[in-house]
Amino acid sequence: MAAAAMGGGGGGGGGGGGTLSEIYQSARRVLIRTREALERLERLEFASSTMDSPDLSLSIKRDIAQIQAHCVEMDRLWRSIASKPQRDLWKRKVELVAEEGDSLKESLDKYFQRNQKKMMEAKERAELLGRAKGDSALVLRIFDDEAQAVQSARNSSMMLEEAYSTGVAILSKYADQRDRLKRAQRKALDVLNTVGLSNSVLKLIERRHRVDKWVAYTGMAVTLIVVYAFWRWTH
Repeated sequence: MAAAAMGGGGGGGGGGGGTLSEIYQSARRVLIRTREALERLERLEFASSTMDSPDLSLSIKRDIAQIQAHCVEMDRLWRSIASKPQRDLWKRKVELVAEEGDSLKESLDKYFQRNQKKMMEAKERAELLGRAKGDSALVLRIFDDEAQAVQSARNSSMMLEEAYSTGVAILSKYADQRDRLKRAQRKALDVLNTVGLSNSVLKLIERRHRVDKWVAYTGMAVTLIVVYAFWRWTH
């Protein structure tokens, strides 16, 4: 009876491209290949900084789709088995294949999620690095401006110190000259006192000097009048 049931199952699967047993064996081979490929993909993920292995991940995705297609076909075929024990057995086998296929799909989806997260983190790092470079350039510009301002203030301070030193030197020279003038004045007074000239004598000398000046002017005027009169008389 079991042979007849398998025969019936095989007849039912013939129209779908193979017997239930053939499709099951094919699904098992694809499962093994997919599991190995997924393990290899995960090893590559943790062994390098590569974001993705597109060819390998795409191949795994196609194999999982093939497993799901086999499960749909086997689910149709096991229902046509006449023997209930055989039907229950094949139902469990198909369910196990489907569960393992779902597990592989879940692992691949998690891989894609991790890969997407890595891509987002790399993008954020690149943006942060770009902003950091921009901020560094700004900080450098601010530092340069501040350094220039400090240098300018230092130069101004040096100029003020030089101007102050120059002013002090000039005032010192003026003070020296004033002291020399005072000393000369004191010497002159000492000389006058030594000669015995008094203020009245000095005033008399000044008065005599003014008289001499007027006498000279008067003589010059008289001379001009005489010359003019002689010139008129002769002409």
